[in-house]
Amino acid sequence: MNAQINRITFDPLICHGKPCIRGLRYPVEMILELLASGMSHEEIRADYADLEPEDLFACLAYAARTTRVQAVLPE
Repeated sequence: MNAQINRITFDPLICHGKPCIRGLRYPVEMILELLASGMSHEEIRADYADLEPEDLFACLAYAARTTRVQAVLPE
């Protein structure tokens, strides 16, 4: 999974420093929203031809890593 996450980059000059794919102007957030809307990997890659299959998996791996918590407490 580390190799996948290395595809996620941070640059204050690109998308205001949001996590993006390989320094491209594709924020991880946008890709996750597309996946959550039901778009398939193939549909996303058809719309964004410079994305690679590994990029989409990197977004999922990044999201999984950022949501790791010890516990969720009720309010």
